[in-house]
Amino acid sequence: MKVLLFLIAVVAAAEMCSNCHEIAPSADQWSKSTHRSVSCDKCHGGSMQAANVTRVAKHFGGAVPEQVRLKFGQVRDVVERCRSCHQNQYSEWQTGPHGSRFAKIFTDAKHNGKKLLTDDCFRCHGMFYDGGIGDAVEPVSRQGPWKLKQSALASEPVMPCLACHSVHADGTPGKKAHQPSLAFWDRRSGEHILARDLSIPAVLQGTRTVRMSPDQRQAVCYQCHAPLATRQAWSGDDRTPLGVHEGLSCLACHQKHGQDAAASCSTCHPRLSNCGRDVEKMDTTFANPKSRFNIHTVACVDCHPKGVPKPGLSLSRR
Repeated sequence: MKVLLFLIAVVAAAEMCSNCHEIAPSADQWSKSTHRSVSCDKCHGGSMQAANVTRVAKHFGGAVPEQVRLKFGQVRDVVERCRSCHQNQYSEWQTGPHGSRFAKIFTDAKHNGKKLLTDDCFRCHGMFYDGGIGDAVEPVSRQGPWKLKQSALASEPVMPCLACHSVHADGTPGKKAHQPSLAFWDRRSGEHILARDLSIPAVLQGTRTVRMSPDQRQAVCYQCHAPLATRQAWSGDDRTPLGVHEGLSCLACHQKHGQDAAASCSTCHPRLSNCGRDVEKMDTTFANPKSRFNIHTVACVDCHPKGVPKPGLSLSRR
């Protein structure tokens, strides 16, 4: 017992974490990251935290893992600590769609009645959950009602900060250009894949190749919002902009952490459009969710069915 207490005291200093050979790779990554000035315990808790005490005890009992991975509950704890430095981003994420909880996503009667729940759901929702779909929800069928098998899951976020951020990724403190921590957590490999190493898909509209934004950040978005194998725009969960907004990046309109797009029109458009209308009041889903003109796909011909005016014509001739 005295030996164990001594060892716990030793690992209390953040710089000593790298002394454990299975922690060394993570500690080495951290030393080159944007968070290098933040000690390990600020994110992972001190050496006297129950999970860390248990980990040290297992280590010296011979149960040494090949690779150290955060467990589901530990991810939640880390995310809570993100708030201490990133309050605004945390608030935006928490109130946005990516802050959704298990109860909302996995007990949605409308969705579950149409599409069977499978383990693949965890690829984008609850990717850190360390069980299968049958361990989380019952029944696994299209006949409800559905409920979570563990009540504590109800308030757990399905897309925590670590789903899109690798906090140990290389980066320079204070430098925000291109956010080097952007990455997608791959549940299968148990590793982050950095945004710079991900591909932006070649999307089709019929046989035509859609013009895509070169913004590499949206490569993370496409890991979940991807078209089917046909590569057709708007198949599967794809939301690739078409029509007048073709070529725009997801993040040209959607707030980075909250995904709110309320200010997106005024960012690019003057108060009035070329045809003299207030673009924020035009008949699209931006102004009315029930509109037949989806803001992602609205085209000139939707408003000009008799022919699109040629550029340069005055308002009086349109």
